Amino acid sequence: MVFYFTSNVVQPPVTLFMGLDKYENEDLIKWGWPEDVWFHVYKVSSAHVYLRLQAGQTLDDIPSAVLEDACQLVKANSINGNKMNNVDVVYTMWDNLKKTPVMEVGQVAFHRDKEVRKFRVEKRSNEIVNRLNKTKREEESIDFRAEREKRDALERADKKQAAREVREQEKEDQKRRQEEAELRSYNSLMKAENMKSNYDDGNDSDDFM
Repeated sequence: MVFYFTSNVVQPPVTLFMGLDKYENEDLIKWGWPEDVWFHVYKVSSAHVYLRLQAGQTLDDIPSAVLEDACQLVKANSINGNKMNNVDVVYTMWDNLKKTPVMEVGQVAFHRDKEVRKFRVEKRSNEIVNRLNKTKREEESIDFRAEREKRDALERADKKQAAREVREQEKEDQKRRQEEAELRSYNSLMKAENMKSNYDDGNDSDDFM
């Protein structure tokens, strides 16, 4: 089961989501998307919350209000973190999550520590948490693998289409350059100095019988 929350502090609204438990967190870790941002309370057990960005977006593109919502949601879903003030929440892109066979269920590390950011939550904001909880919905039996494979198939199709368009444009450009070259060659032949008059061939028409 996955819980979904709507953050309407921006337009259009964005969706935050998290697994029911550490076992579903494993599926989210394994079959996450490159566009996903992962959130977790620093050094404290908590839910794994995700934010899905648009293709091409980065951590720098997350609005501050959305960042605040995500971090408040993470803190609220941490048994110990929810009781603490001045909690740090770490976040990074999904592809920076590192999972090895020796790790416990739900445990992760990072490939590149420098790409992990922190956000300080001074205290719980009931206003934010209550607003998000009012949008909460549940979905069961989600095939995370199928969703990821569908996403990858669409991406491959888009790349193929883009490559076709590039090739077609290159053909059009080559054809245009060839036509322009032929036109320049024709104009060169038609220049006055390259043309010969019938009256300027050395023959006198009066001598012709």
